Amino acid sequence: MEDAVFVGGGGPEYGVQQGLSLKYANRHGLIAGATGTGKTVTLQILAEGFSAAGVPVFMADVKGDLSGLAKAGSAAAKLHEPFTERAAKIGFTDYAYAAFPVTFWDMFGQQGHPVRTTLSEMGPLLLSQLLELSEAQEGILNIAFRLADEEGLPLLDLKDLQALLVWIGENAKDISLRYGNVSSASVGAIQRRLLVLENQGGAKLFGEPALALSDLMRCDADGRGMVNILAADQLMASPKLYATFLLWLLSELFEELPEVGDPDKPKLVFFFDEAHLLFDDAPKALINKVEQVARLIRSKGVGVYFITQNPADVPEDILGQLGNRVQHALRAFTAKDRKELRMAAETYRENPAFDTETAIREVGVGEAVTSMLQKKGVPGIVERTLIRPPSSQLGPITPDERAGVMAASPMAGKYDTLLDRTSAFEILKDRAAKAAAEAARAEEKAEEAEEPAARDFNAGRRYSGTRVTRSTSRSTRSSTSFGDQMTKMVVKELTGTMGRRIVRGILGGLFKGR
Repeated sequence: MEDAVFVGGGGPEYGVQQGLSLKYANRHGLIAGATGTGKTVTLQILAEGFSAAGVPVFMADVKGDLSGLAKAGSAAAKLHEPFTERAAKIGFTDYAYAAFPVTFWDMFGQQGHPVRTTLSEMGPLLLSQLLELSEAQEGILNIAFRLADEEGLPLLDLKDLQALLVWIGENAKDISLRYGNVSSASVGAIQRRLLVLENQGGAKLFGEPALALSDLMRCDADGRGMVNILAADQLMASPKLYATFLLWLLSELFEELPEVGDPDKPKLVFFFDEAHLLFDDAPKALINKVEQVARLIRSKGVGVYFITQNPADVPEDILGQLGNRVQHALRAFTAKDRKELRMAAETYRENPAFDTETAIREVGVGEAVTSMLQKKGVPGIVERTLIRPPSSQLGPITPDERAGVMAASPMAGKYDTLLDRTSAFEILKDRAAKAAAEAARAEEKAEEAEEPAARDFNAGRRYSGTRVTRSTSRSTRSSTSFGDQMTKMVVKELTGTMGRRIVRGILGGLFKGR
């Protein structure tokens, strides 16, 4: 199909062929259906179609199956019938086995090139959602980001934020006068949540070099769009981290890309798998952010496709913006299931040839009920569709094959080495060291100033004829000895770890502008 991604259809019982128009591919979409009904294969064939049309793709590989896009399929592969037979049945005359250009990414750096961002780029709203902070704790996090900007403290990784929170706790009184109450209990709660995130492996997400969006929007030498696959099988163990990272990436695309209006084809297609993780227990502010991004990012040339088990997982305001839909089977075992099935059917433009609700319940594995945007962005009539077979391998490639793809990638070596440049942690540590050193020098000057005065005093007593009794002499020696010991102890403590903390708290306000 010209200027469209072929989806499937055809055959005596399947009506007309269905294709997703490239011109309206940035109007977003939905792939829904119960577990095991064929959503992963649909995701794979859409990625193939966009790549062949020169459109880069970003997707998360939750189950590890999508790596097969990097290798051509074979005649031995089957869905419920050989691929070639299914292609002939639906009139897919251009069907051929083929591999596609793939770049593997992995937040943990094991199954793909490392992918990172900085805390400053993520911002307090998404970080608060990731840490599941209360309103009061989120307020303190906003104060931390504001102070980082004002004090010139780059927040790159977790240790930067941890150091800044310590500094805020030690200067809480002065900060509270300006920004509102900063309690040590709330600061401590944020530190504990950061520790939990670090134990979950979240520290690997933050640092430099940060991901450049341009590296996701490349084409190969043949003009095919790059298929960017994020390894998410381990990441799914921390669903909040997974959802927050994808939402950050979507927000960055929205913030950085220029307006392009309605292009002939998207600049990037973004697949958001397991979309329910984004919306489960999400605060209203975050839902509003997602709605804003979904509504406006279309004009940046980015199409967003949510993949989930049930359309009801997506808020209604966002669901109404998803014009291209592939609905696999939904099961109705309870009254709630039947209600959601009926609601899903009511969102489609009716086809007089069949009942949509019945069709959604009865379509088999590899089949779907589809509706694609047509001319002027009008939703098409709902059709029963037999999904076309993938041209690439069905299922994952081997670890050795993955390693070979990574070694040949232009991204090899670019993100592998973690950089640790001067940031908030180092700056605050340096300030504390300077404050401790200045306190020690001030103490030494005070001692030097006391010595001449003491000599003059003793000399005056000696020449004035004042009688120094034995008890007076003993008392003076004892007092001087005790004072010397206390001075030495204080200086020793000031030059140690505890001393740096004390001086940092007392004098931090004096040196924070340096």
